[in-house]
Amino acid sequence: MKELAELVRDEGLLELDQEMLDSIKKHAPPLLGGMEAGIYRRSLYHAAGVLYCIARTAGDKALYAFGSSAASTPFGDLQATGTEGVLARRVEMSAAAVRHLWELFPFAKPVSLREERTTIGMGDRLGVASAGHIRAARKYRCYPVLAQQSLRELDYTGRSFADVVADASFAVFQEGYEEGFGADADHMKTIEAIDTALGENMPMITLDLTEVLRPEVAEWSEADLAAGFGALDARLRARFEADYLDINYKAGDATLTLDRVELARCALLYGAALDFAEKVNNHLKEKTGDAYDLEISVDETTTPTLPEHHLFIARELQVRGVTVNSLAPRFIGDFQKAIDYIGDVDEFDRQFAVHCAIADEFGGYKISVHSGSDKFAVYPSIGHRTSGRLHLKTSGTSWLEALRAVAMRRPELYRLIHQKTYEYYPEALKNYHITADVSGVRPLEDVSDEELPSYLEDPNWRQFLHISYGGLLNDPQVRAPLFSFLHENEEVYYELLEAHFDKHIGLLGIEKA
Repeated sequence: MKELAELVRDEGLLELDQEMLDSIKKHAPPLLGGMEAGIYRRSLYHAAGVLYCIARTAGDKALYAFGSSAASTPFGDLQATGTEGVLARRVEMSAAAVRHLWELFPFAKPVSLREERTTIGMGDRLGVASAGHIRAARKYRCYPVLAQQSLRELDYTGRSFADVVADASFAVFQEGYEEGFGADADHMKTIEAIDTALGENMPMITLDLTEVLRPEVAEWSEADLAAGFGALDARLRARFEADYLDINYKAGDATLTLDRVELARCALLYGAALDFAEKVNNHLKEKTGDAYDLEISVDETTTPTLPEHHLFIARELQVRGVTVNSLAPRFIGDFQKAIDYIGDVDEFDRQFAVHCAIADEFGGYKISVHSGSDKFAVYPSIGHRTSGRLHLKTSGTSWLEALRAVAMRRPELYRLIHQKTYEYYPEALKNYHITADVSGVRPLEDVSDEELPSYLEDPNWRQFLHISYGGLLNDPQVRAPLFSFLHENEEVYYELLEAHFDKHIGLLGIEKA
């Protein structure tokens, strides 16, 4: 702490008002001082006569409070530092401390982004990527959802929703990002899990309807569909027939019609799921006072969402009063993890246009693109057809950029990670759908240190690295060296992330800020 206190004294930071501190934030490089003892320029803020900032040493990073005289802070009293005229308090950037940070600086707390046109989910499995995400996002007229994790990811990484939100909030403070950011509890399937996320200030709930859909209905015969539909409540059946049967609905240039067979299929396949969505929506209203972003996800299916089915889902959500922020259909083609789109790009564009028109006609919600990492071939279509009204969800791509940094700067560590991936990917395959072929991956012993980053360009190996994060992050030979490397080389990592997401957002055609 003494070196940081000396830096505060030598830079005269305690004598500067907020306007003068703001002028310092505009300068490069990002740190005042150096990697051994440095203060992040954009994190310099005054509150109640105390200077707050995030600073780093060779070994760690923390929030600091500095003052020239005795003072109390929400984190405790300032203490002597061994530097004359500078008192300080070091604060671990924890889930407990972040609530005090929000009291002092509300911009560091996640908010609902329902009214914002373009939102980008930037999943951070490591908890150290958000600064790079922010540096890319602030160049564009979009809003980042920085805290984004599913229960499966939490289980694999050993984190909690509280950890995820805290890591994002402190990164927001570090980067001085005051425009607002979101927090997404992804793939929620129960109200109990939703309440846990809400309790940790995650205003976005992605409701995964997989377990309440009836996918078997898609294969039923016409006779079975007629029997199932006939068994529904008579009043509900009558409403469905009055609202949908052989009625032409316009969606852009398309005309969509449900005949008796397809109406029965929709009612039976989606009925229970829509009931649950309505229940969750009412619960969110009661718990949050309408400050929430509800995403409806029907993308975890084996077949694409037909436009007629999307119409039925969208209109039913509207009829039931569900406040939909975004909806994720299952699109044509293959959206595999962290590689480009697999399929006919022109056909994707034609069908995607219809999905966008349905969203415009029935609620005006954002189309959400799941497994959106690195789908560069279809980004221009997605951006154009939505006119930027969209939610793009990415996750593992930031983990892969960390491994790219390792491959570039620490070849011996990358080689260890590479070898251990062979141990972990077979178990990971039970939970992730990929079609990568490990037999086509170039043997590690044939690759020079300089060539190691090329593994991150191999679509096969890229996917195996992507899905093996849980095993690798829990491996004691990998975890500590990896996080130590990322701390020592964080600007390398931030630059890779910024460039990678700059490519994502730029190809979508999002307007520059």
